[in-house]
Amino acid sequence: MPTAPAEGDGGTDAAPGLSEGVRRSPLWWPVFALPAVAAVVYTVATRRLTGDIHYVLGALRTGGEAGYSPSEVFTHRPFFYRWFIAGLDRIAFGGTGLRETLLEAAGALLAAAAAAALYAALLRRVTAWEAALTAGATGLALALAPRTDFLQPEWAAVVLTAFGVAAAIGPVRPWPAALLAGLPLGLAVMMKYSTAATAAIGVLLVYAVDRGRALRLALVAVPTAVVLFGLSVLAGSHEWQWTRDMPQINQSALSRTGIHPSFVLTRSVDYLADRAVLSPVLLLLPGALLLVLGRVRGRLRRAELLAVAAATGLGALAVVVVQGNWFLYHAAQLPVLAAALWGLAVGGARRTPPRLFCAVSLVCGALPVLYARAPEGVQRPGVVWAAGALALLAALGDALLEARGRRQAQGTPPARGVWQYGVWHASAALAAVVCLAASIWPGSPHLAMNGRVTVTSAAYLRGMRHIEDEADRVRAGMPAGAPVLYLAFGDTTYYVGHPARCRYPIATFLQRSRFLPDVAGLASFRENADCVDHDPAPYALLEQGWFRPGKVDADLARRIAAVYDCPPASAGGSLVLCVRRSGVR
Repeated sequence: MPTAPAEGDGGTDAAPGLSEGVRRSPLWWPVFALPAVAAVVYTVATRRLTGDIHYVLGALRTGGEAGYSPSEVFTHRPFFYRWFIAGLDRIAFGGTGLRETLLEAAGALLAAAAAAALYAALLRRVTAWEAALTAGATGLALALAPRTDFLQPEWAAVVLTAFGVAAAIGPVRPWPAALLAGLPLGLAVMMKYSTAATAAIGVLLVYAVDRGRALRLALVAVPTAVVLFGLSVLAGSHEWQWTRDMPQINQSALSRTGIHPSFVLTRSVDYLADRAVLSPVLLLLPGALLLVLGRVRGRLRRAELLAVAAATGLGALAVVVVQGNWFLYHAAQLPVLAAALWGLAVGGARRTPPRLFCAVSLVCGALPVLYARAPEGVQRPGVVWAAGALALLAALGDALLEARGRRQAQGTPPARGVWQYGVWHASAALAAVVCLAASIWPGSPHLAMNGRVTVTSAAYLRGMRHIEDEADRVRAGMPAGAPVLYLAFGDTTYYVGHPARCRYPIATFLQRSRFLPDVAGLASFRENADCVDHDPAPYALLEQGWFRPGKVDADLARRIAAVYDCPPASAGGSLVLCVRRSGVR
């Protein structure tokens, strides 16, 4: 959040703190680039996709084989996000492992493109070192995102917002910049509608740089989002119906539970700690903000930027609270914001990078694996918050040292050698890579709840292999390509892969009647229920841990029992292959 230079000023390539005419050492560049590329390649090859992406892909693939386009398949995700995932999936080929690797690679390329666009835009406003570190940290935070975040609607919205911010602050002329930025920000809203908060954060970030451009961007982006929504309703025959019905199947939404301030406060504190367990760069956000604000001149400007930061944080958390599920990926924008701010904080140092803060950043890279192996008594939100406090103290120490150095120098740059400068900056860049790679290791947490690691990455992958084995088992009991009614969650649908026979390949609306009886009154529920006995598939897959016929709507349970013969689940498994009863057509 530096003060923007005059229009057309491209920033200087001279490194801060070096004497005139001394060429900046390139040492930091390979030290940053080589480990970063290695981490991204390792991630692309090993991370694999999370269950929510399996859900979307499973629905789109099996619904597509039934003749429905992404416009007409229900996946609990809006129109433009369905087409986004479908577009990525169409470039993939081969078996499950290869297809997922190609999808991972496509996402990493999108992250790299967003970082490149941001770098080009920032060059007009900050030094090349600041631009590289800020854009590089942003791109790495996206490419090395935890599995729970990667390719989710929230993640896609952050990528689009990065493109939007770059377009808004990059071009010289403000109105063309706003027009160019309006489309990616409008699409960011369309990823999940709740992702409007991410697009709004993008406008706030532009405001921190240029108030006029932010106003123009808001004037363009809001109607663009409205037009895009209208296009989605026109292009999809059920889009308006699903937009109305989807909020009704969320039993945790505030519209159903009401607002309880004490619960929201305590749950938010624990939630942010859980989020930091997966993405330790979040622990560095307060310290990075302190370092950036410490360099801003003028109390009013400092207060203004602090207000922008507070609004950004509250907006990111508010969308989690409103949805009420407290899923960690709902705050996927926070680690990326923390990484970008880290880049500004470290890159903006005018003498040497903040050494204490960078040291803590390096330690944070080992935190997830160590924390996951710690005794359960140690795994508490308070311990995570203590680590964040340590990072803040380190930043405070660096801020004091930096202020003292400015007073002593009295405007005279310190005499430093090219290689000394390069070593310090290479170390800072390496600390960024290590910290942002913290979530990709097998021993890193996959999920955390109330400060406790519930599933590690390695355990998650073992669970996916078990589901795939179960899918192979039930697939062996059916003819190749036989249509299926899936009364099962997305992972099973994804791995089985047989075609569905309706636009609701996964019985999300039907399953929700297990918790919310009034869901049976929705139009989407009635359409989904018709898949059971209107031109029924010859087979049904019943995942009893997720879909329990004795718990869902009673009339629906009778309709299922009338059409399908479902044997008891085998020992150690909950997936049952049901066969259409003879005489039922």
